[in-house]
Amino acid sequence: MLTSEEFRLRFPALRDMTYLASCSQGALSDTLATALLEFQHTLLRYGAPWERWMGQVDTARRLFAEMINADADEVAVLPTVSAAAYQVASTRDFAARPTIVTTDMEFPSVAHVWLAQRANGAAVRHVADRSGVVPAEDYIAAIDETCGLVSVPLISYRNGVRLPVDAVLERARAAGATTFVDAYQGAGVEPIDVREIGCDFLAAGALKYVLGIPGIAFLYVRGGLRDERDPQATGWFGRQNPFSFDSRHLDYPAGARRFESGTPAIPAAYGAVAGMTVLGSVEPKAVRAHVSELGQHAQDSLIALGERLWSPADPALRGPQVALMDADPAKLAGFLSSRGIVTSPRGDLLRIALHYYNSPEDVDTVVAAIREYRRLGG
Repeated sequence: MLTSEEFRLRFPALRDMTYLASCSQGALSDTLATALLEFQHTLLRYGAPWERWMGQVDTARRLFAEMINADADEVAVLPTVSAAAYQVASTRDFAARPTIVTTDMEFPSVAHVWLAQRANGAAVRHVADRSGVVPAEDYIAAIDETCGLVSVPLISYRNGVRLPVDAVLERARAAGATTFVDAYQGAGVEPIDVREIGCDFLAAGALKYVLGIPGIAFLYVRGGLRDERDPQATGWFGRQNPFSFDSRHLDYPAGARRFESGTPAIPAAYGAVAGMTVLGSVEPKAVRAHVSELGQHAQDSLIALGERLWSPADPALRGPQVALMDADPAKLAGFLSSRGIVTSPRGDLLRIALHYYNSPEDVDTVVAAIREYRRLGG
């Protein structure tokens, strides 16, 4: 397994920039660069090598399954986590159990899918945060026997807070609700074991901490889970044999592939394989420990600078980012970018996202630049 210093060498751009935006897009690795060239090569050399391309999709499926301790037939390949959330919602019948429980800390792209189910009879119940943290007791109190679906992010995109997933899912199971976990802001830097989590569905994409590119996401579907109705968005890859080209019959596979629809984004599949291959060279627990240490260093340094933070003070609740409050985060991000520091502004926050390739020197660099920005009146 690679150390963080050895892992960093796999990312050539880090020689010239301080990259702290993995919550939006992972840094480019040498493996990803090679994989994208390989896709171009297949076009030049073979034209339309579908068997080769489908091999990449299946490899991406298998690698994601291994990452979360699932079986490959429990993983569907989809274009986005939004599509994954829609597919989950489309299989639910909200007539008997109309309530969907979510949180204000949910990513809007998923939260909007839940809101759209009001047209199908659903009633959405939101759990508010308390100063950037969502207490387990608040989530638990929102779950009752009217709940058809309980959605909880593993880590919030807003400020990197860890949600009380175990407690929420335990209560949801007791209430008989279907459970959905959005792991997008954790996959790649957090060890994930769906057998331990015990969720019905878990979704994540490849472009953030998984170190791929946009265009592909994965939906874990617990084996043996029964749908209340068939997935409503479908297509030829949602068939038992996609290459039978039977336009008169719908035959849904028994496994997670029943949630798939049209042709996967092949370049993104190459990217996902590259990202997960690179991640396969490191120990997940070591990644989490390293990121946690960097997060504490960033948190302490920024507080010492007098900055206002919205990321949790408790390291047990803080995921792979530190969230700095600012009147104009986009302006601050632009200033940092002019100094070769890449961050991710969202709303009234500047998000400083950390990965295994980051170092204490990266944290010191961004802290020094923020100090300079304030000195100049920013």
